[in-house]
Amino acid sequence: MLYQIYETQRSMMEPFADFAQAASKLYGNPVSPFGQNPFAQRVAASYDLAYRLWKDYEKPAFGINAVERDGVEIAIHERIEIDKPFCELRRFKRFTDDAATLDQLKEQPAVLIVAPLSGHYATLLRDTVRTMLRDHKVYITDWKNARTVPLDQGEFHLDDYVGYVQEFIRHLQKTYGNCHVVSVCQPTVPVLAAVSLMATRGETTPLTMTMMGGPIDARKSPTAVNNLAMNKSYEWFENNVIYPVPTRFPGAGRRVYPGFMQHTGFVAMNPDRHMTSHYDYFKQLIAGDDASAEAHRKFYDEYNAVLDMDADYYLDTIRTVFQEFSLVHGTWDVISDDGELERVRPEDILTTASLTIEGELDDISGSGQTEAAHGLCTGVPKARQKHLEVQGAGHYGIFSGRRWRDVVYPQVRDFILQFNEGPSVNTPDQREAEGAKARAAARKSSRAK
Repeated sequence: MLYQIYETQRSMMEPFADFAQAASKLYGNPVSPFGQNPFAQRVAASYDLAYRLWKDYEKPAFGINAVERDGVEIAIHERIEIDKPFCELRRFKRFTDDAATLDQLKEQPAVLIVAPLSGHYATLLRDTVRTMLRDHKVYITDWKNARTVPLDQGEFHLDDYVGYVQEFIRHLQKTYGNCHVVSVCQPTVPVLAAVSLMATRGETTPLTMTMMGGPIDARKSPTAVNNLAMNKSYEWFENNVIYPVPTRFPGAGRRVYPGFMQHTGFVAMNPDRHMTSHYDYFKQLIAGDDASAEAHRKFYDEYNAVLDMDADYYLDTIRTVFQEFSLVHGTWDVISDDGELERVRPEDILTTASLTIEGELDDISGSGQTEAAHGLCTGVPKARQKHLEVQGAGHYGIFSGRRWRDVVYPQVRDFILQFNEGPSVNTPDQREAEGAKARAAARKSSRAK
């Protein structure tokens, strides 16, 4: 019922938003009779702000048409490589007429970026994609808004998320021989599970796995987000944040965690910051500071565009990641494509080099939550593990903005390049040999003490 009320209210506000937009242009035009008023700029700014507060925000485009490498412009063609009911595997194919640059592009590693399914669209990682395109073949998981997925497409659980990631990894491996995986925030958990299951089966695993700002072990340095998920019962979430999609959408009747509720939660975390930002935008419009005003619009066009999450997936995540801590307790069983239960065993990963990244000021995933992955992947040699804490960076700063480009990305690029060639098969004999080494090292250490 709440979802229907929200949609009704939003529909009623559409004419007012359109009026505010038109009025802003009318008062902002210097040749308009209304624009001659001494207060015209202030009135135009007021209407512009009202329009942006009332308008409906659709999914933004990635809008990456070209990148530059060593002074050569490389054209980017965006296309859908695999179309699944709840996700598209999107590829950013690169083109250039420069023969030397083309030879370099062909030799660069392939990277699967797994975007979060936690409220915002994958376009939130636009800066991540644009930066990585200079040195990598880039693919990204572009998650669909659950309200656009008809009921006949079936359910979507956390286990299905893990299955999608494995399918996409295998696709890149088939195309390029192997690949690297980068996960940002929420997907660090299902990505680690996906690679673990592949290792346990003896499949080829990615050469490297980069995990950025994710809740591998949400018990460490819990944030306000973690506390909410841990202190409310599973039933509370099911009864208070899950609603059916209204009839006007293709996914009518599907149970979802609505995007508008998620957005309310995002804003509620820092209401003063958002109020200040909007007031600054109002002053920028009056002062004619077009560059700052445009930066504000770009940020909120992304921030305010949210998607619905399938209820089964969302509730699975609450229970598995934030309440039962199944990954770190070693009790997580995932249903395979064959319908069999498979235990997630990160210790079976032997050859995939792992890099964890955390922001010093991250208020979404606290300190130590992502680094905990190294303690789980005991089969990976220490020489193939690395942790990076980015000083002065918040959650978004580790994958977007100046710190991402100047501090984080060079280390991600060098880490991928360092391990771009090497063993990647996890056979039972390998696991037994590595296990024997680990046990012997433990006995030696015990005797030394």
